[in-house]
Amino acid sequence: MDLLALDEAYGNYIGTCCRDFILKNKIKNVDLVASHGHTVFHQPQRSFTFQLGSGAAIHAAIGLPVVYDFRNLDVSLGGQGAPLVPIGDRFLFSEYDVCLNLGGIANLSMKKNRERVAYDIGYANIGLNYLAQKNDQEFDRDGKLAAKGEVNKNLLEKIAAVYKIIRKNRPSLGREGFELNILPLLNSESIPLADRMLTFCQSIADEIHRSMPLGKKRLRVLTTGGGTLNGVLVQLLREKLKGIACLVIPSLQTIEFKEALIFAFLGVLRVRGEVNVLKSVTRASRDSCSGSILGFIS
Repeated sequence: MDLLALDEAYGNYIGTCCRDFILKNKIKNVDLVASHGHTVFHQPQRSFTFQLGSGAAIHAAIGLPVVYDFRNLDVSLGGQGAPLVPIGDRFLFSEYDVCLNLGGIANLSMKKNRERVAYDIGYANIGLNYLAQKNDQEFDRDGKLAAKGEVNKNLLEKIAAVYKIIRKNRPSLGREGFELNILPLLNSESIPLADRMLTFCQSIADEIHRSMPLGKKRLRVLTTGGGTLNGVLVQLLREKLKGIACLVIPSLQTIEFKEALIFAFLGVLRVRGEVNVLKSVTRASRDSCSGSILGFIS
């Protein structure tokens, strides 16, 4: 009951924020709102995923057509329900060899053998922000806390051991796995907080390095997501990828809003009845046109 009430309340909040944004910026001729929602449960191996934020509540609050629930159809088709962004990478950012997202979970997408492939790499901001909150900060601004630390080799090896299993089949990752496998390691109070922060940054860089395709060509890697604003993490990445890839850091607008842009694009594809989820990245039985629609769209 509480979850249903929260789903409705959060949907109303999303719709109200969108309405206020449109009014404040005097935006005209808005066709639709595409909402990913906030993932609170993601267990495709058990055939379910749940994104908080009722589409009906969004529609009621803003009075515009809404496209939402982008993942469930793919899960029903045997897919992971993730990642969804690669369709946007394919059509909107095709000039890059790899599109790397440093979000709560780090993931990438790229073209391979004429297909788009993509997968989650490991936990990123979800861990960095958790550690920052122990220092009474929402996040580690500019990597200042990490810059004071030293890499703890024992902790780094334990984190790598978790990823060794994940690397075998590259499942989509969720909070459940983080809380089960990584959180106990980050709670090692015997290790100074700054050391844990830097070590976790190093683990992110290490896993991204392991995930990159190797070849004669030096890769152009578009790097976006909140982790791109962490100077320490970016420097560690540059060091690990030296000679393999060139990190392309775009404008702040692209860093912060690339995923929002692509979910709007997914919404447009859904309305047009075109494929917006690729089986080559989710491992579903087929490509799909995913998302539920509320409200009349002419």
